[in-house]
Amino acid sequence: MKRTFYLLFLLLPFLLGETRAQTAAIQRVDPTNWWVGLKNPNLQLLVYGPKAGSMTYSIAYPGVKLISAHKAENPDFVFLDLTISATAKPGSFRIIGKNGSTTVSHRYELKPRTPGPKGQGVSSADFIYLIMPDRFANGDPTNDAFPDMLDTKADRSIPHIRHGGDLQGVMDHLDYLQELGVTALWMTPVLVNDESLKKEAPDRMQAGYHGYHFTDHYQIDKRFGGNEGYRKLATVLHQRGLKLVQDAVYNHVSDDHWLYKNQPFKDWFNQWPSYTGSSHKEQALYDPYASATDRKVLLDGWFTPFLPDLNLRNPFLATYLIQHAIWCTELFSLDAWRVDTYKYNDLNFLNRCNQALLTEYPKLHIFGEAWVGNPVAQAFFVKNKIDQPFKSNQPGGLDFVLYDATNAALKEEFGWDSGVNRLYQALTTDALYADPQKLVTFLENHDTDRFLSVIGDDYANYKMGVTWLLTTRGIPSWYYGTEVLMKNTKNPSDAEVRRDFPGGFPGDKENKFTEAGRNKAENDAFNFVKKLANYRKITPALYAGKLMHYVPQYGTYVYFRYDKAKTVLVATNSTNQEIGLETARFAERMAGFSKARNILTDETITDLSRLKIPAKTAVVLELGH
Repeated sequence: MKRTFYLLFLLLPFLLGETRAQTAAIQRVDPTNWWVGLKNPNLQLLVYGPKAGSMTYSIAYPGVKLISAHKAENPDFVFLDLTISATAKPGSFRIIGKNGSTTVSHRYELKPRTPGPKGQGVSSADFIYLIMPDRFANGDPTNDAFPDMLDTKADRSIPHIRHGGDLQGVMDHLDYLQELGVTALWMTPVLVNDESLKKEAPDRMQAGYHGYHFTDHYQIDKRFGGNEGYRKLATVLHQRGLKLVQDAVYNHVSDDHWLYKNQPFKDWFNQWPSYTGSSHKEQALYDPYASATDRKVLLDGWFTPFLPDLNLRNPFLATYLIQHAIWCTELFSLDAWRVDTYKYNDLNFLNRCNQALLTEYPKLHIFGEAWVGNPVAQAFFVKNKIDQPFKSNQPGGLDFVLYDATNAALKEEFGWDSGVNRLYQALTTDALYADPQKLVTFLENHDTDRFLSVIGDDYANYKMGVTWLLTTRGIPSWYYGTEVLMKNTKNPSDAEVRRDFPGGFPGDKENKFTEAGRNKAENDAFNFVKKLANYRKITPALYAGKLMHYVPQYGTYVYFRYDKAKTVLVATNSTNQEIGLETARFAERMAGFSKARNILTDETITDLSRLKIPAKTAVVLELGH
């Protein structure tokens, strides 16, 4: 008898679960709300709950019409197609589902569109600052960890788990960012990563502290501050005249995502007979000789065994992700999107998603991460001038070609195809792009070795690289901490290039957010970036003017940024000796100018015929009469 009762005790949760599963209900509707007044009148609701797919649905609200219902393969899902007329008013209505004598309902809200700036875009006039929120600053220690989440740890002594940084910490240091000259903030993803620790290496488990392992598209991680914390950040940024960039991931989600555990359709994810990773070889997309097999492995292969690959050809999933992008843009007043792992996504989906965003927010900027090594590959993923069957509509992209060239130029000796010739040659391919000014340039990011370590801790090279970034074409972006000489490589793990910003966390012995907390070298670096970034901000010739450059000679590289009002000369001496640069061959751009102001030293130069340029230095001269 005791054995029988014991078995019943063990089975009771499963028996009760089965009973609950048979009780019809609407547990969730995505998007969680919508708005009146959007240009696209169509809305598709994902409705989830036990037996949700067995119901017949109705909606009674002026201006809202239920067009059709689509059953999923999973009986707990149904997709409802609605139209929202231009005359619909803000308010709430009930989604009613009936099956015989069973009736279920769910309240749904149509909101007025949010006031204030949104969809402003970022441009070459901006200076984007990239932050990993978990590692920047902890403004609210009470939200570091929660017992109801799968990962309950926050421990700064362990590099590869959460450290406790949050959105309040970002807001606490906006004065610092604005002093530096920052105009836009891009953070690694803030959507919830409520997942168990993942095996990063045989001897190491990693948390989703970086944000790229989504588990719910409609929640901002409460360890960062939740939806309300993110809305507050957007408001504060816009009040200060700053812009907000959100990081999108369309390629994959965590295997702890609720829609992986409860899949509406068998093809919601790309499935393989056994685990198949992506080849990462984007050449298969534009190679005229490529096989369909290679394209499939690139696009449908998984990033890792714990990041299920989304099948963006499923029309319901595609609509789900597109509506989520619009939902975020509207609710959080976003100005731009950075798209993660761009080259791994279905090309037609990307164009459709980009167009949906740009239809609602015409000034919005979108720049994807296509980590490629040549200009043709990079141009393929953005608006371009290449005669190929597929034409991308992405306005911009991360400029990995110029990133590679910049680092090579700083590490190599000058030669026919080396040194500063690498920088020059990268820019000579700009004719491939519809608008190279919309490319986002960078010296490093959260996935690369840190810039200072790449260039061998050479401060002269650091200043040259920073000067190029802030004076050439494109939209410059900056990785947190480089202005105070943070450095490291990805060995033994990515966490090494994602260390905490000193001074951002309670108990820090040093505070690099303040002048007093920085040493002389760090203050020199901070002030160098600050001076160039703020000069750039007020100099249209530098951020929006034309670019003319000259073939490098004897280790020197010279270019001009100019418009009708101003001409700025940038001259680099990459050699180890001071040179006297004869300027006669630059007469096309220098004719009529008799003096110059050195922007970095404030020195006035009265003889422009021959310029003294110290070893390993890039000078920035504003020409005058």
